[in-house]
This record gives sequence, structure tokens and C-alpha cells, in this order.
Amino acid sequence: MNEHDYQLALALYGAAALGCLLVGWRITRWMWRWLREPLRVLMAVLLFAPTLVDPAKDQFAPAVAITALDLLFKVGNNAWRAVADLSLYAMLAFAAYLLFALIRWPFESMSKSRRAQREAANAEDEPTLREIMQQPAPAHRPMYVDSTIESRGDGRVRIEPRL
Repeated sequence: MNEHDYQLALALYGAAALGCLLVGWRITRWMWRWLREPLRVLMAVLLFAPTLVDPAKDQFAPAVAITALDLLFKVGNNAWRAVADLSLYAMLAFAAYLLFALIRWPFESMSKSRRAQREAANAEDEPTLREIMQQPAPAHRPMYVDSTIESRGDGRVRIEPRL
């Protein structure tokens, strides 16, 4: 295998791994967030972690593929090196994810509290259905308006169906 074939095979594997990662993201989107994100990190590590195949040529290959082929065909001694590289990359990726999650946590709690305050303020301003029904209809307008959007004086927009 010459250098051009090696580059072509690595590019094809990269495109296929990216497609598998996107499918994995699509499959895990329904999950609870704190389960989904570590699974996505694990998928990325499994698909993209490289290991050294031949130290003399500086050629790398996916660690999962090297491990699977060495265990399946029982040739070579690269399986342990690939597993060690895979565990190293997994440890680094999960440490980076944990750091990212810890940095993100206070911002999310602040955002959640601001959203709760905003919803509480909006809930106080909205009139109840009883208050709306007890208001008399304006004398200058008919009960049912032909237009689809009617603007109120307080800035809210009322949308009515066309009859």
C-alpha cells in the first residue's frame, strides 16, 4: 500500500465515520440529556481514536478497527496498544466533556431562574378568562370582526378566525 492508497483509505474511513456519528446523534436525540451527551462522546472516541500501526512508517489506523482485526484473526500484538490508546483518548474526551458540563451548569441555572421569573411576571399580567368575559364589548365594533388580526390598546394582538 503506497502513500496515496493510505490517504484515500483514511479519507474514506473518515467520511464513513462522520456518517456513522451523525446517525448516532440522530438515534440518541430522544434520550435524557445527561445520558445522551456522554454516549455521543463515547461514539466519537470509538470512531475517531487513532492508533499507531507501524512505528517505522508513522501510519495510523482507527483503534477500534485494529483491536477488532487483531482479536478476530489472532495476528499481531497491536490489540493491547490500540486498547490503551482508546482508553487514553476516552479519558481525555470525558475529562473535556466534564469540564464543559461544569462550566455550562451555572449558566443554565441562571437562565432557568430568569425564565421562571419572566413566566411568573407574565402570568401576573395576563387577565383570567373570567375577567375577559366580564369586559363589555366595545360599542363602536361589532361582536365578530371580519379581519383576522385585531390589535388591542394594551399592545397584545388578538387573532380571530375568519367566519
